[in-house]
Parts: sequence; structure tokens; C-alpha cells
Amino acid sequence: MRKQLTFRNKKDTVSVQMERKSLVVIGVCILLFLMAGVVGTSVGSDFISPLDVLRTIFGLNAGEHDFVVLTLRLPRVLLSLLVGAALGMSGALLQGIIRNPLASPDVIGITGGAAVAAVGFVTLLGGAVSIKLLPLFAIAGAIVTALIIYVLAWKKGVSPIRLVLIGIGVSAITGAGTTFMLILSPFYTAGQAYIWLTGSIYGASWTDVRTILPVIVIVIPLAIWFARSLNAQEFGDDLATGLGVTVQRHRSALLLCSVLLAGIAVAVAGTIGFVGLIAPHIARKLVGRMFGSMLIVSGLVGALLVFVADLIARTAFLPLDVPAGVFTAGVGAPFFLYLLFKNRNQF
Repeated sequence: MRKQLTFRNKKDTVSVQMERKSLVVIGVCILLFLMAGVVGTSVGSDFISPLDVLRTIFGLNAGEHDFVVLTLRLPRVLLSLLVGAALGMSGALLQGIIRNPLASPDVIGITGGAAVAAVGFVTLLGGAVSIKLLPLFAIAGAIVTALIIYVLAWKKGVSPIRLVLIGIGVSAITGAGTTFMLILSPFYTAGQAYIWLTGSIYGASWTDVRTILPVIVIVIPLAIWFARSLNAQEFGDDLATGLGVTVQRHRSALLLCSVLLAGIAVAVAGTIGFVGLIAPHIARKLVGRMFGSMLIVSGLVGALLVFVADLIARTAFLPLDVPAGVFTAGVGAPFFLYLLFKNRNQF
């Protein structure tokens, strides 16, 4: 009895310590998130002090920096943070659903589905339909692709390994479809599409921020709510069902949340790759495998990754503005190969 009580007390102590660590990490990440908003708005071709940035945001300046801060830089910084948060959380959800460290929206085809729908919209309907409908087409493309993957993977339920294998195949098909659309499109449209496909925050506006913000505000709380079941699903579907988790319903809801987050991120910023792959791994190193905390930290880490990539993209090569996706791919591709090598015995 004493041994059982001692073991339980130690377990409770470890749990409390993990919760405290998670809260500290989340607090630090939120602080860095807020600092990024100010510092990122300060830096550019002309430096504006953080104090002047804050004064401009709160309307305390005489309008000296209004155009640069409020029209050019602040929407871009906010959009980079929101896009990164969406991709980071989308990747964390997929890795939890599939139970595979290599899973991410771009690897299993969800990002590709959004991209082919968006490029098809620009190529076939450009000029005939309002460009404001582009986010809806991108999200619809992501949802349709996810449904195709889900249906093809279904066999008395959805097996994680079938989901990722079919997703990789569908990703190749969507890539071919995107290339085909680019060939059909006019030269000037193809050039714009290539930049967008690389992933760029260039030309961000408050319209883009208003487009992505409602989706994030609605989807993220739902994702956090349903993600609690992923802790049980890690032990297998049978055990999770025994613990009272309706596995297929929760898995479907989480997959929809992941698709919506990836789709809206692609709609406003193009295909910024590998953020959904890297952010969850960093989050697990920081707070462990409990999905509640890990999901929040994945979003914050993803936000900081895209912010840093875009900050380098618009300042390091002035007057050129390089797509942020170039830098996330430059880091993400070697990281993917590292994970593939590290987990080679599990496949």
C-alpha cells in the first residue's frame, strides 16, 4: 500500500511539474509572439523605433508613420504570425491523428489540394469572378482532397498508415494538377502563381488578416477541445474506444479542423512548406506529448517560424522581397530527411 501511495504521489508531482513547465513555455511563447508583432513592424528599409510603432498603433503619434506602420508592415507581420499559427496547429493535429512524425499538411496532400483549387480559380476564372472568392476555393480544394483521402483510406475505419500512404499519392496528383493549370495559364498569371506557390506574405493587407482571423478564432478552440482524445488514441484505437472515445468521430472532427487551418493559410499566403512538420516537433521537445499544451505551443512556434522567415525575406535582400517559403523549405527539407533517417526502422 505504501509503495502504491508513493508511486501515486510521485506521478502526481511529475504531472504538476509538467503542467507548470507547459504554462511557463506557453507564457514565454505568447510574450515572444507579442514582441514579434512590435519588432517586426519596426524593421524594414527604414527603421522605426518600437516606441514609435506602439504610439502609432494606439493613435498617439501625429500620423508621421501611419502609412508605413498601419498599411504596409503591421498587416504583413500579423498575417505571417496567423498563417504560421494555422500551419503549426494543422501539422500537430495531423501528426496526432496519423501517429506519424512525418505527417504534415503539405506532405499528405491537403496543402496541394488547396493550391490546385486556388491556381485553377486564378487560371480558369480570373477576371470573371471576384478575387475575394479565392479563399473559399482554396478551403474547398483542401476539404475535397481530404475527403478523397479519407474515403480511399476507409476500410472498417481509417487506419493512420493507410491515411498517410494514400495522402502521399494524392499529393503527387495535386502537384501534377497544379503544374497542368500553370501550363494553361497566361504568362503573367503563371509568374504570379509561381510566387504564390512558393509561399509569400508579400502584399499582405488588412483584408487578408480579416479573412484568416475568423477561421482561426473559431477552429482553434474546437481543435483544442477535440485534441484531448488524441492522448488516448496514441495507445491505439481499441484502447481509446475502451476508454470511451468515439475514435472515428473525433478523428473526423480533428481532420476537418486541420484541413480548415491549412486551407485558409494557403488561401492568403500560398504554400509555405514544412512549418506544419517542424513546429510540432519543437513543441514536443518543449512541453512533452500532452496534446492540449503541445497543440497551443505548436501554433505559437509555427507563428514565430513564419514570422522569422518573412522578416529575413523582406530585409536580408533589399530591395528584393524573397518569398518566405524559400526559407522554410531551406530549413524544412533537410529536417524532413533527418526525420526520415531517424525513423527509418519504423517503416
